[in-house]
Amino acid sequence: MAGRGAALVAIVALAAWGLGEEARAQPAGPHAPVDAAPSGPSLDARLAEIQRLIQQALVYPPIERKRGAAGEALVAFHIDGAGRAASIELARSTGYPLLDRAALRAVAAAGPLPYVYGRLEVPVRFQLDAEH
Repeated sequence: MAGRGAALVAIVALAAWGLGEEARAQPAGPHAPVDAAPSGPSLDARLAEIQRLIQQALVYPPIERKRGAAGEALVAFHIDGAGRAASIELARSTGYPLLDRAALRAVAAAGPLPYVYGRLEVPVRFQLDAEH
């Protein structure tokens, strides 16, 4: 049963970032996801903060920036009691090994993170700005 709850939290997390259109279409009711930490900032606010902290910790590998490599990695992890990402894994590659490793390092370096119950899958984006 705990695995099912974690899956629901992951679906909510994906919906919050616009990655799971089908998650928004899920009806409310007795099986709707329930936030495990209801007091304080909302689940959506905590998920947005997690993604912001990860993107802030991200170091774009200079060689890949020069080559014009861009993309989005999906990194899976859970948040431990100290607010650190734990059991960090690459769920989906950018197609560039250096970018993937940088995404994993950013998740490990970000923190402390707001607590969210269960395993999360967070997109880590590598975007070239107009001046590069």
